[in-house]
Amino acid sequence: MATRSRKAIAPSPAPPGEKRPSARRAAAPAKSRAAFFDVDKTILSQNSGTLFVKYLYEQGRATRVDLVKGLATYLQYKVNILDIDKFTKQAVKQLKGQSETEMVTFCAHWYDEVVRNFIYPEARAAIRRHLQEGTVVAIVTGATRYVAEPLARDLGIEHVICTQLDVRQGMFSGRVVEPICFGEGKILKLRQFVEDHRIELAWSYFYSDSISDLPLLEIVGHPQVVNPDPLLYRTAARRKWPITMFSAVWD
Repeated sequence: MATRSRKAIAPSPAPPGEKRPSARRAAAPAKSRAAFFDVDKTILSQNSGTLFVKYLYEQGRATRVDLVKGLATYLQYKVNILDIDKFTKQAVKQLKGQSETEMVTFCAHWYDEVVRNFIYPEARAAIRRHLQEGTVVAIVTGATRYVAEPLARDLGIEHVICTQLDVRQGMFSGRVVEPICFGEGKILKLRQFVEDHRIELAWSYFYSDSISDLPLLEIVGHPQVVNPDPLLYRTAARRKWPITMFSAVWD
């Protein structure tokens, strides 16, 4: 007896606006591309911590000794010898009992009066380009949200990955929410963001100036080295990563 050949039958198309689920399960959401930006010397031409101490001094809230200590801290950071974890915890202790609302207001004024003047035009343009392309853009910084969020709003960036401070009943407790967004802690926070937002790191970008961000530059498909410190410059040149020098409007 002759047998009838079997032909694969294609499913009928779904009605307009309606998605047809898979026979087994619906397809997982597509992964997205991201562009991650460090802040100091990457988006800003100056170190935000130094700008903040200087502003405190101008407002009568810091002394000349504080200015000198701030500069010394920045220099230690630039040569990669600063214990960020220890420094941050000591600094945050001084905020114990202060109002978070007052900090938000103070930093908003500081940003408007000072910080926004130090945004690299090239950084602003790169962020705008990524946003127009539909890329997920995020700031990734060791600074707190009181520094990073005004900057993010100004640049149209929705996501901020940063160091969080412990707040109880509207007041700072003097403690940091672990982990601090630096070194291993920065990697952990970024990986959690990547998981939550289904980011494909092989398609993504990371912009930074610092050798401390080398582990993050290594895990993305498109490392972007901007105004690098000497250690990062040598590493980037050896690995043939793109190196870009942004130009400040004024310092």
